[in-house]
Amino acid sequence: MALIVHKYGGTSMGSTERIRNVAKRVAKWHAAGHQVVVVPSAMSGETNRLLGLAREITATPDGRELDVIAATGEQASSGLLALALQAEGINARSYAGWQVPVQTDSAHTKARITAIDDKRILAELDAGKVVIVTGFQGVDASGNITTLGRGGSDTSAVAIAAAIKADECLIYTDVDGVYTTDPRVVPTARRMNVISFEEMLEMASLGSKVLQIRSVEFAGKYRVPLRVLSSLTPPDMPLEQEMRSGTLITFEEDAQMEAAVVSGIAFTRDEAKITLLGVPDKPGIAYAILGKVADANIDIDMIVQNQSVDGTTDFSFTVHRNDFQKVLQIMETDILPAVSARQLIPDENVAKVSIVGIGMRSHAGIASLMFKTLADENINIQMISTSEIKTSVLIQDKYLELAVRALHKAFDLESKPQAE
Repeated sequence: MALIVHKYGGTSMGSTERIRNVAKRVAKWHAAGHQVVVVPSAMSGETNRLLGLAREITATPDGRELDVIAATGEQASSGLLALALQAEGINARSYAGWQVPVQTDSAHTKARITAIDDKRILAELDAGKVVIVTGFQGVDASGNITTLGRGGSDTSAVAIAAAIKADECLIYTDVDGVYTTDPRVVPTARRMNVISFEEMLEMASLGSKVLQIRSVEFAGKYRVPLRVLSSLTPPDMPLEQEMRSGTLITFEEDAQMEAAVVSGIAFTRDEAKITLLGVPDKPGIAYAILGKVADANIDIDMIVQNQSVDGTTDFSFTVHRNDFQKVLQIMETDILPAVSARQLIPDENVAKVSIVGIGMRSHAGIASLMFKTLADENINIQMISTSEIKTSVLIQDKYLELAVRALHKAFDLESKPQAE
């Protein structure tokens, strides 16, 4: 039988009734002879509630104490799940991240996993137990509790699966797999049976909310097969059916990939654009503009520098909308005086739309079809970014849903046959 890691999100753990359903599902896998490690998130809304309490105390809470507070959400859900499994007659034991331990660096509220000691987990599995390990958290070299940031439970699950050499990591969520695009925007969006890690990484980085990007990176690095599937199906669903459900995220050479050149349409509404007009066109100007942004630990997404005219150029870049005001302050305080730009143009009313597919490597004309489709809808492209398997464009946010629907239809994504 197999060694399997189950991960359950906040919606799946959202009430005692749902926790009992999770226990029934896990008990089914255990009864079939599989060794099971479960990584649960906090109950839906609990982390926000806890962090809200901290910010009622102070507007600038200390990161170490925030981690101490936030970590209790996963500890509560893990203990509740252990009790629910015990009520099902399963010998279950829960552990906090620091008890395993899951070792991390000391970057509070956004720590990164450095190592996982697998001895305790494997010993408990060998004793016939279901092991529950809190997601989202670990411990640094000084013994301080740390958390991994939003979506960190996905990363915890994949990292644990890699450490114990699990056969598969199942990510149970409130959707039944990875779709060609968001079904709320395109009702004809189709669930994919198989997608490559490379495509999933692009989809996650470009706005798909199904999986946290760090978890996909981790899975690809350590070759952990992932499956995204629904926790809202009946827990007594036949095991063979459940094992084939959802979307398998695997390696290109291992999967019978769909014949689609483009596999999906990703998008994000969280973009903001900043343009500097008339900056000197000379070596080092990009660093002069973006260096302090990087020093502030702010990620840059798309970048465009125009052709030099009379020794000056225009320079545009995008950031996450949450960082927009902070970047504006840096631009106005530090950058504009230093680079002598003629004008600063901020714009929060933008969105990014991307087409993704490993088939784009070997097919010409994909980007041109994307551009023609948007032109036919009278949608102006402000910026373009490309890689081997994706093309992204920045457009006005009011046209986002129109663009997604048009591209989904243009690439005939709703009618492609699913891979088996």
